[in-house]
Amino acid sequence: MGWVTERRRVIRIRDGAVSTRPDTLVAEEPLEIRLGGKPLAITMRTPGDDFALAAGFLVSEGVLASAGELANIVYCAGATGEGGSNSYNVVDVRLAEGVPVPDITLERNVYTTSSCGLCGKASLDAVRTTTRWPLDTSPETPVRIEPATLSALPDRLRSAQRVFERTGGLHAAALFTTDGELLDIREDVGRHNAVDKIVGRALQQGQLPLSSCVLMVSGRASFELVQKAVMAGIPVLAAVSAPSSLAVDLAVETGLTLVGFLRGASMNVYAGEHRLALSAAASTD
Repeated sequence: MGWVTERRRVIRIRDGAVSTRPDTLVAEEPLEIRLGGKPLAITMRTPGDDFALAAGFLVSEGVLASAGELANIVYCAGATGEGGSNSYNVVDVRLAEGVPVPDITLERNVYTTSSCGLCGKASLDAVRTTTRWPLDTSPETPVRIEPATLSALPDRLRSAQRVFERTGGLHAAALFTTDGELLDIREDVGRHNAVDKIVGRALQQGQLPLSSCVLMVSGRASFELVQKAVMAGIPVLAAVSAPSSLAVDLAVETGLTLVGFLRGASMNVYAGEHRLALSAAASTD
């Protein structure tokens, strides 16, 4: 198995003083995801929770929705590195008997990166047509969260990031209750991978849909992260940075509550404000 961190020699310059020291870096390696033996996607990720990452990716693609639809996930014995040892960089997902295997065409094959992830119109169409748990868009929805609870999430996310403290080079995704209780947290060089690991673990544990949870992510809120939240049935997505225009469009369309620039007591609510317990009516300029 790959290491989450690696050590490298660096030359450190501080106030004109030069020294040599070892530095701890986050590991980044490719992971090929196969479905029924056929290549489906390659992503750059931090090793660890690879099976959960693959399962979560297939949830976001509309292939899986419950643990019963998953037969198993294995590392491919043919993934060999130098000396013939298994590189643990290829996983094969097998669906349960009777679960249809989607036609994997060239257009569906996906290359993802740790920085961006999966993008494209095909994914937008997939969200519109295959999500199995439409979000409740009623103003009387039982999922409600206090702004003060949201405000506390970034610090709780950061304090739970164990590898980030050593490397400064990891994103994180965390799952909270609407009362702010931390349920799970995963770290990765890619935001989308961290979310896939969260969702995949929930699928493996039979917890989908995550209809009473809040997903908190470091960095920005991209279209893909909104997609993954919607496909897992998560009603609230919060990010410490900005959302993209397409992320907001998809949040509005699907009924997701999308919060950006969540820093301290300040935040911007871009969609789904009916889930926030606001003390006063919002004003418009």
